[in-house]
Amino acid sequence: MAHETAKYIHGHHESVLRSHAWRTAENSAGYLLPYLKTDHTILDIGCGPGTITADFAEIAHGGQVTGVDYVADILPKAEAAVAERGLTNTRFEQADVHSLQFPDDTFDIVHAHQVLQHVSDPVQALREMRRVAKPGGLIAVRDSDYAAFTWFPESEGLTAWLDLYETVARAGGGEPDAGRRLKSWALKAGFPETAIEATSSTWTFSDEPDRTWWGGLWADRSLHSDFAKQALNGGHATADELQAISNAWKAWGAAEESWLMIPHGEILCRA
Repeated sequence: MAHETAKYIHGHHESVLRSHAWRTAENSAGYLLPYLKTDHTILDIGCGPGTITADFAEIAHGGQVTGVDYVADILPKAEAAVAERGLTNTRFEQADVHSLQFPDDTFDIVHAHQVLQHVSDPVQALREMRRVAKPGGLIAVRDSDYAAFTWFPESEGLTAWLDLYETVARAGGGEPDAGRRLKSWALKAGFPETAIEATSSTWTFSDEPDRTWWGGLWADRSLHSDFAKQALNGGHATADELQAISNAWKAWGAAEESWLMIPHGEILCRA
């Protein structure tokens, strides 16, 4: 059985959690919401600080939601997120998506948001997600596609950031352009094409609050997150180059004309 060998590129610095805690079922799992029922059992893989997990728990208030993450240190934040809402139908565990500890045919829904781009064997991860889903259940996966990020105005600093990000992510064993590969990975995992619905959706940041927030968090992440540490330790960038990238994100966020679109691939696979 495969186990995780990839390095998680972001880590859990405050600047990373700033964006992760912004995620909701509405803005990050809209393609799945029409299929959720009040009595569903749901597995949320890579739950992070638990904001999407908590949304699922509110929808499936008569069921049970299990959130898992490879990094145990983040789970108390997830527990706090559901406690703040008074939710009692949740539990959290540490898990490796390549080798899940749950029996076959356990969950109605198995969900992973921004996970497969960071794992060493996404095909094996999908096999495990399929194994723990009930017959007829759904496996729902959404991942961004970094090479397809589009921004305005043109910026040498942001172009340098994207090149560096893809280099660091692949050096750590991940695949930053996962969004376009999800259907292919699902086919390799054994899903027939007729059982796969492949779609896409985007995040867009343009108005003043959104762009300054996004530009500011990436200005910080470029200097202080695990991404920055891996870039330096791997010899992929110098401190001065990271500072230049940070400055470019600040400048982008401050410009009234700025616009950024982040595309995501999505798959719904019927078990």
